[in-house]
Amino acid sequence: MFIRRLIICATLINFAIPAFSQDKTEQLVDEGLQRLQNNQNAQASIDKTVEKTQSLEKSYQDELHLLDGLNMYNDMLKRQLDDQEEQILKINTSINNATLIERQIMPLLVRMVDALDSFVGVDLPFLLKERQARVDGLRELLNKAEYTTSEKTRRIFEAYQIENEYGYTIESYKGRVDLGDSQFAVDFLRIGRIGLMYRDLAGEQVGFWNGDTNSWQPLTERQYKRHITKGLKIAREEISPELITLPILANIEER
Repeated sequence: MFIRRLIICATLINFAIPAFSQDKTEQLVDEGLQRLQNNQNAQASIDKTVEKTQSLEKSYQDELHLLDGLNMYNDMLKRQLDDQEEQILKINTSINNATLIERQIMPLLVRMVDALDSFVGVDLPFLLKERQARVDGLRELLNKAEYTTSEKTRRIFEAYQIENEYGYTIESYKGRVDLGDSQFAVDFLRIGRIGLMYRDLAGEQVGFWNGDTNSWQPLTERQYKRHITKGLKIAREEISPELITLPILANIEER
C-alpha cells in the first residue's frame, strides 16, 4: 500500500512539474514580449527624438546660413551708405564751389558782352543790325533768372565763335549805302575782316569802306568793278575761288 502511494505521489509530481514549467515559460515569454514592446516603444521614442534633433539641427544650420547672408547684405549696405555719404560730401563741395564760381563768372560774362559790343562798334560795319541785335540779346539773357549760368556762358561763347568765323569767311549780302546825300541798294562783299565792298544793283557803282575816314569811298577804276563783281560771284559760289584785286589792299599801300 505504501509503495502504491509513493507511485501515485510520484505520478502527481510528474504531472505538476510540467504544468508549473509551462506557466513559468508563458510568464517568461510574456515578460519577454513586454520587454520587447517596451524596447520598441523606447526605440520609437529615441527615433522621434533623433528625428526632432536632426530637424532642429537643420533649422539651426538654415538660420546660420540666413544670418550669414544677412551679415553679408548688411556689410554691402554699409559700404553703399559709406559711398553715398562720400558722394553727398563731394556733391555738397561741388555745389559750394559752383556757387563761388558762379559769383565770380557773372561779372566776367558782363565784361565779355561789353567787350563784344565795343568790338562790333569799331569793326567793319557789316551786318550791323544782326550783330548788334545779338549783343542786345546777350545783355537781356544775363538778366533772366530762368537761364542757368552755364547756358548764359554757352550763348556768349557761341556769339564769340560767330564773330571769330567772320574773320576767315567770304560773304555776300544785300543792304543800303549812305553816300553823301544819296542812299541806294547794293550788294555787299565781305572778305574776312580785311575788306568790305559794295556794288549797286545796276552794277555801275562800286566802292569800299575806308577805315581811316570811317566812311564809304567810291571807286572809279574799272578793274575794281570787275574784281568786286567776281568776288560777289565767288561768295555766292557761282564760280570757283580765284585771285582778285581788293581795293583795301590799294588803300593799305597808300598809307
